[in-house]
Parts: sequence; C-alpha cells; structure tokens
Amino acid sequence: MVHTRIRKFNTSDTYPEQKLDNDLCQAVVTEASGKIVWLRGQCPQNLDDAANIDSHDPVEQTHKVMQNITQLIEEAGGDISHLVKVVVYITDVRHREAVYRTMGEYIKGVHPVSTGLVVQALARPEWLVEIDGTAVIPA
Repeated sequence: MVHTRIRKFNTSDTYPEQKLDNDLCQAVVTEASGKIVWLRGQCPQNLDDAANIDSHDPVEQTHKVMQNITQLIEEAGGDISHLVKVVVYITDVRHREAVYRTMGEYIKGVHPVSTGLVVQALARPEWLVEIDGTAVIPA
C-alpha cells in the first residue's frame, strides 16, 4: 500500500523567516488494509522505565520524543515512512523552530500532515514538547 500525499510542501517555503526544513503535506490518503498505529503523545522520557531524560533543552527533548515515535512504529512492524500525522505540543512558542527543525530530521521525505499547538503546560513541568502521531502500516 502506498500512502498518497496531497499537496506536499516544505516549511522552508511556507515559513521562510523561520529557517525550518520539514517535509509535510496538506492531506494523506491511506487504503483500508493494513495496521493503523495510534500513538500516545510521546514525551522526553524512556519507553522502558518512564524516566525523564536529564535535559531542559528543546532539541534534546525532541530527539527523545522522535526516537520514541520511531521505536514504537518499528515495534508495530513499520518504519517512520508510515507516519501519516503528527500533533506537536510545545509550552513556549520560542521553542517552535528548534522543535520543528529537530522533528524534521526524522520525517525528511515522509510528508505527514502536522498540527502544532502552544499549550500552557504538559503533564510534567520539565517537559517542553510532546508529539503524538498516527502511522498506517501496509498489510
């Protein structure tokens, strides 16, 4: 199964002032066969023991979040190319570029749809970013 990505774009064109380079699209069409992976919002903590990483840096936190997302999709039998949607929650708009730039390293060439929100807080005060996602793995 091939996911059809409608109206692909790169954030460097959409937000030229922000020095971002993320491959996204406006819509993703998937076929009904296969597995849908609904990811819980991933935070900067270890999957095995839920221990927070020892960093208050948005880049380091985003790397951990995206590593978790990649690992979970792989555990479900897929890979990051099966990611079709992300929702990014950040606690400070000033971290947006750092978070999206780091996320972009993982989704280069993938083109998921994306929604970004700035929220007052996440479940733990030390968390700066949380990302949830959906992946569709071909049958």
